[in-house]
Amino acid sequence: MTYSLAKIATLSGGRLSGKNASRVIKYLVTDSRHLGSTEDSLFFALEGKRYDGHDFIPELYEKGYRAFVVSKLPAQLSDFPEADFILVDDVLEALQTLAGWHRKLFQYPVVGITGSNGKTIVKEWLFQLLKNKYLIVRSPKSYNSQVGVPLSVWQMSKGHSLAIFEAGISETGEMQRLEKIISPDIGIFTNIGQSHQENFDSTEQKIHEKLQLFRNCQTLIYCRDHHLLHDSILKDASLSKVDKFSWSFSNEGDLKITQQQKQGVTFFKSVFGKLPFEFSIPFSNKVSVENAMHCFALMVYLGLSPEAVSEAMSGLSQVEMRLELKKGINDCTLINDSYNSDMGSLEVALDFLNQLNQHKKKTLILSDIFQSGLNESDLYKEVSQLVKKKKISHFIGIGHALLNQKHQFPDGSDFFSTTDEFLGSFNEYSFQNEAILIKGSRDFAFERITALLEQKVHQTVMEIDLSALVHNLNHYKAMLKPGVKLAVVVKAFSYGIGSWEIANLLQYHRVDYLAVAFTQEGVSLRKAGITLPIMVMNPDENSAGLMIDYQLEPEIYNFHHLQLFIDELEKRGLSNYPVHLKIDTGMHRLGFMPSEIEELIQWLKNQSFVQVKSVFSHLAASDEPEHDVFTRNQIAAFSGICDRMKSELGFPFIRHILNSGGIERFPDAQFDMVRLGIGLYGVSGLKHNRLMTVATLKSSVSQIKRISAGETIGYSRKGNPGKESMIAIVPVGYADGLDRRLGNGHGKMMINGKFVPTIGTICMDMCMLDVTGTPVKEGDEVIVFGQDYTI
Repeated sequence: MTYSLAKIATLSGGRLSGKNASRVIKYLVTDSRHLGSTEDSLFFALEGKRYDGHDFIPELYEKGYRAFVVSKLPAQLSDFPEADFILVDDVLEALQTLAGWHRKLFQYPVVGITGSNGKTIVKEWLFQLLKNKYLIVRSPKSYNSQVGVPLSVWQMSKGHSLAIFEAGISETGEMQRLEKIISPDIGIFTNIGQSHQENFDSTEQKIHEKLQLFRNCQTLIYCRDHHLLHDSILKDASLSKVDKFSWSFSNEGDLKITQQQKQGVTFFKSVFGKLPFEFSIPFSNKVSVENAMHCFALMVYLGLSPEAVSEAMSGLSQVEMRLELKKGINDCTLINDSYNSDMGSLEVALDFLNQLNQHKKKTLILSDIFQSGLNESDLYKEVSQLVKKKKISHFIGIGHALLNQKHQFPDGSDFFSTTDEFLGSFNEYSFQNEAILIKGSRDFAFERITALLEQKVHQTVMEIDLSALVHNLNHYKAMLKPGVKLAVVVKAFSYGIGSWEIANLLQYHRVDYLAVAFTQEGVSLRKAGITLPIMVMNPDENSAGLMIDYQLEPEIYNFHHLQLFIDELEKRGLSNYPVHLKIDTGMHRLGFMPSEIEELIQWLKNQSFVQVKSVFSHLAASDEPEHDVFTRNQIAAFSGICDRMKSELGFPFIRHILNSGGIERFPDAQFDMVRLGIGLYGVSGLKHNRLMTVATLKSSVSQIKRISAGETIGYSRKGNPGKESMIAIVPVGYADGLDRRLGNGHGKMMINGKFVPTIGTICMDMCMLDVTGTPVKEGDEVIVFGQDYTI
């Protein structure tokens, strides 16, 4: 659907400034990195603690954007002669008001989902379960915030017959705003937990705030077994006219459910009215069972037959919550998103593809898109425009609809009616040194394409969740005061989880600095297309020329290195080259001692070759409270040295001393910049934190064997179960970093959601697990550490 700028100005309560009031708007944009259609997009200049969308208007105008919602007009309107501006008091409120008005145009059912966990899984499973009965519009990925919800609701069109939106909040008052936008007819409350608890006085208050989403809906679905949630629902006066539809395993809900688990499958029985329901899901863990029961309750409420419920539930498949970045054949990089296909997630995936600066060639392999709500011609015209805007080098379309619409796509595109047809022609392609996005609906089984393009790897893999890394980045960003810069440490292969892959992501999210340990690390990032400022924190004394060649900024920590670097700059006729001065305030590794500061100041005054970009130090025990007096002394000493240097040198420089632990525990010492290191990767010294696990080490069961009583397992015969046992052999050992001390029952791993202990000594490239009494088969996945069993 489209609106004129004049109409949008009226709906949002804004004042239109410009010449083109009839300009047609189709897309709403809040991120300046968006690379979609520009001529029919409206940019909302949102303001936050660390950003101001108004700052990006010149950049967006250069890209072709001509329509903006602002709370302040540019100082020089003449710089934007073709632009139209809608001036409002509050840009976010204008976005939400517009989306809420748009929502009121549609009469089909809207499902609103909230809770502490499981919102996105329930939403995606409902899509899987109901897509054959309804044309569904849903939140892309996890778009459940104050900004994400209006962007999700904006997708509603007359072609849909059901909407499913999730809503998340982190403080009081937020849900009332989201309720006006979503206006759900049916509500689902997944559960209540400790996430986002810090801004609420109690769990009861958080429940009450979340329940505001449902104050005008017809029916609320929830689990009766969550007693605190149930009691809160009954007590909440705003829900007095809302029908409550609960399910329970304890014989108390409107839907009474029994369950039985067997070899990773859970079987259920329930009766509603006089209809008996019997079905199964291919999962056995508690979280999946609860999420599935919310879906079951909605299906019953919507009137689906027992046969339809049984068929749909048995086909439930795991929801991949993130884009998978994989090493491909012939130096290719794969982005695997072969689980769903819709316009919202396609844009997200294409933006991710465009972050990969390492490959000039970008290839998109796309299946037919179902459930779009658009007619075929309009849908693929829109897809084709995206392909052009995102500068895709090679487009491959698979499906009858794409084949029918191939005339809309750029020359050189290829089309196939089925996945099998494409696989039959696979050898005709020479995929080489390119980034390939594989994006398809589940029905097309694109995992077969991924298997062909993926570089074959060991059974044991380290899986990196980039979505979790972004969550952690935003967690720390939220702690920073306005104007404080952020340097992110990516030394040692980004703490062992990736090099340019991580740097790409950080560059996309506009951190201010990257920091590496050695010059060659910085050179590698430059060669991979990273353009952010890079600080080298331990430069080799012979690498000055290399740093200059690749525009790297060295840490200078003694007079010897300072003189060497000045000599190289003098030889090249360069001046005012940025450097970073390290001060030793008590860590006693690298750095100028406080007694050397006066001499350092004189050196700097008497030359023009280097320019002090920053002065910094490093905390020795920022995450250990017993050393807080020492830490505060370090901070005080650093502050005094900086004041003295600034006074003597006569110009400002960036000051930074906080590391990850310091950011969490010493907010008053943020100075001008902080350095985020291990916290980005999910490791915190705080007992209670909201960081997500970034790395999962997983393997698989190579073999299972039955061991008779009295037999032993492994080297030195140290594995002695003393009874008949089942042993699983897993291809991960001390060569992979698995500490030998974790053998002989001192360590454990997770298989099918259950912990099993090691038995016998850890070998070089394999280990043994005692799986007696646990349903395990060869090929089953083994989690060494991950989300449910952290490092």
